[in-house]
Amino acid sequence: MNNFREQVSGLIGAMDAVILDKTPVIKTALAAVLAGGHVLLEDVPGVAKTMLARTLALASGCKFYRIQCTPDLLPSDITGDSVFNPKTQEFNFRKGPVFSQILVADEINRATPRTQAALLEAMAEGQVTIDGQTYVLEQPFIVFATQNPVEHEGTFPLPEAQLDRFMMRLSLGYPGILAEAQLLEKTRVNHPIETVEQVSSPKILLKMQAAIKDVHVHEKLRHYMLRLVSRTRDCTHLSLGASPRASMMLFRACQAFAALQGRNYVLPDDVKYLARPVLEHRLLLNPESRLRRVTTEAVLNELLQEIPVPKEVSRSGNNT
Repeated sequence: MNNFREQVSGLIGAMDAVILDKTPVIKTALAAVLAGGHVLLEDVPGVAKTMLARTLALASGCKFYRIQCTPDLLPSDITGDSVFNPKTQEFNFRKGPVFSQILVADEINRATPRTQAALLEAMAEGQVTIDGQTYVLEQPFIVFATQNPVEHEGTFPLPEAQLDRFMMRLSLGYPGILAEAQLLEKTRVNHPIETVEQVSSPKILLKMQAAIKDVHVHEKLRHYMLRLVSRTRDCTHLSLGASPRASMMLFRACQAFAALQGRNYVLPDDVKYLARPVLEHRLLLNPESRLRRVTTEAVLNELLQEIPVPKEVSRSGNNT
């Protein structure tokens, strides 16, 4: 795509105007979207987790829906249900919020496991099956799920199987004082999201997703990724390592991130930068390591230092 860089610049600019002082997180989240992956936003309340997804939807022209997850939320509240029509004496299918393009599952850990599982097929297969009938979801389809890591009362932690469906787990964090002061001034009359203009479209987003697949990944870098993922499976601190799905997602995320930087080739720094958001939430510490207060972040950093980085990697092609 000749206008790839222009489209990326427009999307990042629109999101930067609403989510202040968080450009690196915005770029990483956008890389997940361009790679066709789903994002888990884990952070304290009020740091614009939902706003990030909503701004992206407005800037890209994608259909947006937000679900507020609660313990009484049913699977049919997400996927939809068959409703009896007394006039026709037939059951008509009423689509649920999952039939959107950017879906926010707010506080997903407050929904019951049964309801959380309702998203599994949609996230993995891009379709839902209801009453024996399969419905294909409109593309692009991206799930942004949020959860509060501080409050645990009345929550249902996501099982490892569902955590593995998310390409990345990201945290926005608090803004700096200057950025927060700017936020107060910007929201004095109207919220910046009210002025977000559409700079792209779902069709263009799909073309961008297709374009990143042509980004070159050198064979040495592929082996580097595989060695990193493989080491998580025999690490003494971990009882569960990264899955083959993690390898594929790391590969695709690196392609998308390189394209965002204006390159059509992946660098070792791309792999090192994305290893944490892509792999960390897939790792499970063993009981002994948890008692010793070892963290998955520390384990991953240790593995990154242990595995030698490819020194010479060819750069194929011109800039994206």
